[in-house]
Amino acid sequence: MPKLAMHWWILIGLVLGVAYGYVAAISGSTEHVMDYIQPIGRLFLNLLKMIAVPLVLFSLVAGVASLNDSSKLGRIGGKSIALYLGTTAVAITIGLVVVNIFSPGAGLSEGTREKLMNAYGETASQKAAAASQVSIVDQLVNIVPTNPFGALADAQMLQVVFFALMLGIALTRLSRRVEGTTHVIKVFQLLSDAIIEMVQVIMKIAPLGVFAMLASVVADLGKDPAQLGDLLTSLGGYMATVVIALLVHYLVVYTALLKALTNVPWRKFAKAMVPAQLLAFSSSSSAATLPVTIKSVEEGVGVDEEVSSFVLPLGATINMDGTGLYQGVAAVFIANALGVPLDLGQQ
Repeated sequence: MPKLAMHWWILIGLVLGVAYGYVAAISGSTEHVMDYIQPIGRLFLNLLKMIAVPLVLFSLVAGVASLNDSSKLGRIGGKSIALYLGTTAVAITIGLVVVNIFSPGAGLSEGTREKLMNAYGETASQKAAAASQVSIVDQLVNIVPTNPFGALADAQMLQVVFFALMLGIALTRLSRRVEGTTHVIKVFQLLSDAIIEMVQVIMKIAPLGVFAMLASVVADLGKDPAQLGDLLTSLGGYMATVVIALLVHYLVVYTALLKALTNVPWRKFAKAMVPAQLLAFSSSSSAATLPVTIKSVEEGVGVDEEVSSFVLPLGATINMDGTGLYQGVAAVFIANALGVPLDLGQQ
């Protein structure tokens, strides 16, 4: 009997988790799921988050230091950031085109609209007011941590990335004139490898963790089956729009980039990335998925460790194609649901 690959076990755990959560909801066993099943999912997610920050620090320092050339770092970093910003802009554009075609939320009933406004209107107003006070200059200044250890403790990823880049560059410069620096770099490389080894161990319980996370989410939503059905019906158009836009971006943009910039077959890339994508779907966390992404691209796609250890931690913090796409769709969906027309310029 053939042994199933890990991504199939994760997919099985995902499906069983949804089914178990729904059965628990309609049978009145929600408390059992929340008391005994949900902690398993939280434990799994905490294990992944536990190694995310050390992985970013160690892999970036080792990756930058191993380049042995600041100009090479600049070339890889510049191309990576340009690619990240460019694909994010394309993703948002695709999202806006698709949401204008399907117009999800436009048919929301007046009763549901009032219920949502009563439940979330005040919170939304507060967040909108807070967002209007955000300064781009302050955001850029805050990338530089005043206390690197505080940034590590608080999982401030952009600050961790900045500190790791600076430390890696400093070690590269130091290695040219101080003997023994290579031993320090090797320590960071070994620590990075040790974190990846921890990923191998944690992933053995990934199907169980995914099962627990999905079961608890569905069971919690389904405390009132009628409410769950109404909720899924109301959000179905929005969810379908996001999924369609994501598929277009994945199949068109990423396929074009693979063909234009690499010699990696699309099938090989798609197969290698399945575990990372399933985990990202179930955990909703780029940081938690990062260790699995690194493992997938190195072992499944064949990316060099010196490239993946630099590009992927950076991408986990600033490469937000999916996030940008769904937030663009969400903004128009909410406007449609509340009866607030937005022309293309406003969007």
